[in-house]
Amino acid sequence: MTRRIIIDTDTAQDDCIALLVGLLDPDSTLEAITMVAGNVGFARQVHNAFMTLSAADRLGDVPVHLGCERPLTREWISAENVHGDGAGGMHMDLAGLAPESEHGVDALVRLVSENPGEIDVVAIGPLTNIAMAIVKDSTFAENVRSLTIMGGSNNGRGNITAAAEFNFFVDPEAAVTVFGSGMKITVVPWAPLTLNDAVFGADKLAQIAKIGTPLARFFTKVCAATLDFDESVGIFGTTHPDSLSAAVLLHPELITSVSDYNVQVEASSDLTRGYSAMSWGVHDLEPNAQVVESVDSEGFFDLICKLLSAPTSPYREIAGLL
Repeated sequence: MTRRIIIDTDTAQDDCIALLVGLLDPDSTLEAITMVAGNVGFARQVHNAFMTLSAADRLGDVPVHLGCERPLTREWISAENVHGDGAGGMHMDLAGLAPESEHGVDALVRLVSENPGEIDVVAIGPLTNIAMAIVKDSTFAENVRSLTIMGGSNNGRGNITAAAEFNFFVDPEAAVTVFGSGMKITVVPWAPLTLNDAVFGADKLAQIAKIGTPLARFFTKVCAATLDFDESVGIFGTTHPDSLSAAVLLHPELITSVSDYNVQVEASSDLTRGYSAMSWGVHDLEPNAQVVESVDSEGFFDLICKLLSAPTSPYREIAGLL
């Protein structure tokens, strides 16, 4: 079944691969890309999104909207120390290209209100845009078909502090708003899910390199900087939580274990800011989300390889795409 989706993103590294999933998977119709303050600055996000559209030979097909340029109440914190420019040094002439004039939050509200119950949102950055849409339009939460969130850890380690995963840490107030909205939510957590099931080690990266298509070369290049960082912190491969989030929405058969949880995000403590407390049903708390606990990691890898094997030709030349 084809899904109509919006990807809300802070476009760097695996966000780009998630966009490729939305663009290339035959079970997906990507209605819009909305951007939120997160991994890298907005100018670089725009650059990376347009390059990804070009790599997929879809430039001009999907509107790009700029959303909230800072968290709800806090200063923006980037992850440029992890991602660099988020594109492995690639760049493209953007002459004649520009994001839509409509704000990302307005685009979310409009598209969902015009198509109630028909659009799935995949949020792979901080949840600022989603929270703002909930606040702006009281019907947004009920009109969204589903929300898939890449964020948090299932009572586990963070990746920006000992307690917190980056997306929830950057805007914990937004996360609190979203999990209290009543929306149908699926969470794809950083730990343990990504670390167990969505790391591509040297053998898998070599298989992707052998594919030899422009898309496979784009993948290798865009993930290079993050690979260096991951290896420096003891993760021996590239991490793919964002593309996994898009993949499990489109292909729920990849999910091998999922359970109902009550998810609450810490927004008051400095020490545990952004911590996601995920109650698994023994604390008399009403579930507000499904949390993915494990996936078919080989099936996910095979899906990525299949998509990267598509014989596309970049719409515009991408400098640095070898």
